[in-house]
Amino acid sequence: MSEVRIAAEPRTEFGKGASRRTRRAGKVPAVLYGHGTDPQHISLPGHELMLALKTHNVLLRVEGLDGGSELALPKDVQRDPIKGFLEHVDLLLVKSGEKVTVEIAVNTVGDVAPGGRLEQAAIQIGIEAEATHIPQEVEVDITGLAIGTSLLAKDLKLPSGAALTADEETLILQIVDATVSTGATAEAEEAPAAAEGEAAPAEGENGE
Repeated sequence: MSEVRIAAEPRTEFGKGASRRTRRAGKVPAVLYGHGTDPQHISLPGHELMLALKTHNVLLRVEGLDGGSELALPKDVQRDPIKGFLEHVDLLLVKSGEKVTVEIAVNTVGDVAPGGRLEQAAIQIGIEAEATHIPQEVEVDITGLAIGTSLLAKDLKLPSGAALTADEETLILQIVDATVSTGATAEAEEAPAAAEGEAAPAEGENGE
């Protein structure tokens, strides 16, 4: 995976007021930590950081630090729950060749056999990979999979260099009969009918 270079500035003011001033200036408060070092409080350019975070598990080359540039992975991203803008980011220091544990997307391609319907139970899966070679996704070809087929985490063909950290028996997806309603769907369909059946006596009672 490629690196995204981003310039950092040291932060010397802390607290909610200082964080608001940082954000008003178009920057995002952040903390850089890891490898037994003291946390470094920095601010990052908001627009550049927002674009970088569109890539899951993006590898950041943080420049402008006292000790030179460092590689880091986003570990915790806080956003405004209403407006969605970035409020704070925690960054974990990593080194080339170092193994890290992350979650990657599980994406499906192809179409199931006629009459079948895909039910995907997991859209992400935990893996271990080199910090500088984190795959973006694991691809699952569902072409022609028959009704009744189930795929577990241990069945995934992970990208080279990646190892599964999730439970091997985790259900990833299954192919079900598209003509058969699930239990939840059947209950939802029966509920209105039951309600209508209960409403009829009430109308009769009102008419007496």
